[in-house]
Amino acid sequence: MVNIDDFVKRLEIILDYYGLNASSFADKIGVQRSSMSHLLSGRNKPSLDFVLKILDVFPDVDLYWILNGKGSFPKNREEPIIQKNSSLPEITNSSTLSPLENNVSGDLFSEINFSENKKELPNIPVVKNNTTAVEEEIEKIVFFYKNGTFKVYTP
Repeated sequence: MVNIDDFVKRLEIILDYYGLNASSFADKIGVQRSSMSHLLSGRNKPSLDFVLKILDVFPDVDLYWILNGKGSFPKNREEPIIQKNSSLPEITNSSTLSPLENNVSGDLFSEINFSENKKELPNIPVVKNNTTAVEEEIEKIVFFYKNGTFKVYTP
């Protein structure tokens, strides 16, 4: 059961974090301003649709955190994100996986030993752009796996 007072406090934390007022937050997630007002005053409880809209628009919000205070906000960026791809077959037996796919749940930086099926990568030249003096920052790194899953790492 969701405690409404605690939910409202966590919702206010989200508003402060993104620097939004209730009206702009309601507009951003696509709900009526009055429903946001009723929710903040404790008159109404949040609907599932309301919570899902928050999660859709603000990916840093963790479902368990917004509902019952467990987890963290902003969301831990190193969590694996699994995407179901209907064009790929469902894999049920881990013995059929290659060594790389078998290590999907492991640490991103752990060593992988390949004793068989070594493939050489093509030699790709590195091109440096010396025309810009501004140093670019990496926003995120996405690892895609053959079994349809991927992980997002944000430094």
